[in-house]
Amino acid sequence: MKRLVYILLIAGGFIGSSFKQSPIDRKALVNRNNPHVTAFDSLAAFSVGNGEFAYTADITGLQTFPSRYTEAIPLGTQSQWGWHSFANPEHYIHAETLKSYNFRGKEELYSVQFDKPERSKNAAEWFRVNPHRLHLGIIGFDFAETDFYAISNIDQKLNLWKGEIESSFTYQGKPVNVTTLVHPRKDAVCAHIVSALRPAIRFRMPYPTGNHTDDACDWNSNDKHQTDILLQTANSAILKRTIDATIYYIRIAWKGKASLTASGKNNFLLKPETDDFSFTAEFTESEPQEVPVDFDSSRVKATEFWSTFWNTGAAVDFSQCTDKRAPELERRVVLSQYLLAIQCAGSVPPQETGLTYNSWYGKFHLEMIWWHQAQFALWNRPQMLEHTLEWYFKALPEAREIARRQGFAGARWMKMTDPSAMEAPSKVGSFLIWQQPHIIYMAELIYRANPSLEFLKKYAPLIDETARFMISFTNHDMMEGRYELKGIIPAQETLRADETVNPPFELSYWHFALNVAQKWRERLGQKRNLQWDEVIDNLSPLAYQDGLYLAAETAPDTYKDIRFTSDHMAVLGALGVLPQCQLVRKDYMQNTLNWVWDNWNWGRTWGWDFPMTAMNAARLGDREKAVGALLMEKRTNTYLPNGHNYRDTRLRVYLPGNGGLLTAVAMMCAGWDGCKEVNPGFPKDGKWKVRWEGLKPLP
Repeated sequence: MKRLVYILLIAGGFIGSSFKQSPIDRKALVNRNNPHVTAFDSLAAFSVGNGEFAYTADITGLQTFPSRYTEAIPLGTQSQWGWHSFANPEHYIHAETLKSYNFRGKEELYSVQFDKPERSKNAAEWFRVNPHRLHLGIIGFDFAETDFYAISNIDQKLNLWKGEIESSFTYQGKPVNVTTLVHPRKDAVCAHIVSALRPAIRFRMPYPTGNHTDDACDWNSNDKHQTDILLQTANSAILKRTIDATIYYIRIAWKGKASLTASGKNNFLLKPETDDFSFTAEFTESEPQEVPVDFDSSRVKATEFWSTFWNTGAAVDFSQCTDKRAPELERRVVLSQYLLAIQCAGSVPPQETGLTYNSWYGKFHLEMIWWHQAQFALWNRPQMLEHTLEWYFKALPEAREIARRQGFAGARWMKMTDPSAMEAPSKVGSFLIWQQPHIIYMAELIYRANPSLEFLKKYAPLIDETARFMISFTNHDMMEGRYELKGIIPAQETLRADETVNPPFELSYWHFALNVAQKWRERLGQKRNLQWDEVIDNLSPLAYQDGLYLAAETAPDTYKDIRFTSDHMAVLGALGVLPQCQLVRKDYMQNTLNWVWDNWNWGRTWGWDFPMTAMNAARLGDREKAVGALLMEKRTNTYLPNGHNYRDTRLRVYLPGNGGLLTAVAMMCAGWDGCKEVNPGFPKDGKWKVRWEGLKPLP
């Protein structure tokens, strides 16, 4: 089945809590957090989707005024399969993007961006830009741009329980009511319109821009692509889209009398002749053969899916909390579950802006997959995580090749890539390694949520190949009798690859993931790998100075140089994201947390830094800081009316923040291995009576 998320429909069953309480009224919990707007707000666009496909609407319930949202929450129509590459007349090959580095006494080839020579520079730029994710098409009312000012009496709600947008407004003195949703198993947007105006629906298809961050709509290149009507009946039509070598299809179907006509190149009008009208637009990679979906049956399926989604996953209820911050935390938690389900539960890892608009050309970053998707296993939706992890099997041959060309064993997981698993050239990404253990961590979370021998056997090759690279990558310092990590840019990306040795988070992650890999061997009846144990036992301890952990062993000026106190405070992840291990002293970590809290350059942080801080504080028993981190009043910790984590004017949507929030809340409620306390991450002042069901603890 294309969408594993749909398995939730048959998952069923009540998910009990770990302590006695009356069941949570889940429908009331969800509905009291439905986003609702009564005025135009370009940062409050609502989306519907199914994990593989998403559609973002404006105040009309469709995509009528995209230019009003371009610099805020763009009105995207995107899928996990919709990608495009510009022509390559110079016949660049990926080998031209490689540059040799010597970090360990041998040559290692990395795919990077060049300043010169020209050929290598241009090749790297081409592979960085291509492929890029497509905007599949704008679907909105046929209103003029100036008609924006004629819209009044706006009333729009995102009904989370049903997974639909309910919109009403007045135009030319007459009411218009719109219901918008996405089919849970097909890439189809479905809409029902009631209005005596009988407004026409305009379908506009753009050419891709290939820009780093934008809505992916080039409206000035109509001659570079085309849209043909392949088939037309009284109630449907199939459009064929041709963009260079990329082809896809749009099947439009409607109920009631209407006509579809071309109104310009790549531009079509659907004109209804009834006051009550519905249509669907399904996007497909190949020419559709099945019967078109219709609005009514799609709505039934969507309602069934979303009610099951909310009833069978975990739930956290803050309604009995008296701390004034609790309602906002509940809002963020509920909306984040919805956003991650529609944007980040697909067949490939999600991009940081999901299916809303492009960032990094629409490519995804594997160091972020944990932040997007680990929460699915913790919130009793492990099948949504496993659906995406299937992609790692497709990526495995390329990951092996990357390790081989650099002289390592096993498989090295790239940072910035696309569905093909090709490594995109980068000045930073090619030197990151903290994405490497993610597959081990996430597979372990799925196994813990639903243990089975079948799952162990299936994922064992991925675990083994990942661990083999990790062992091969460590450098043996024979003089000190220890293993070290070097030649990397750590999660705190302000450090440089050629001068960084033993960053704390990466060391702790190596220790954790290799231990988990050994545990998998034992579960399968295999002996522990003695070489792996040697590395585990002799990994370098975290470097410190005056009782504070350093950003790296080679960063003695950590607490003096702003370069080391900006970006991510990754040191806190060494105890928080990860459990306590022999490399970490709790007293030094508490000192480090206190210093970070008081002195960090918080304006340079990212959305997942706040839940990372919260998880660190929770493991240390510093509950006030745990809650305070999640709700810290900083720009990069802002959550918009639609629930999106806002970072800056470039990243108005930043979904790793949403995923990190859910992971942190799960941990603060359900705890971690060995934790006997209920709600260990919340203050014990009587103001945080947090109720929850179905959450899983962290390792």
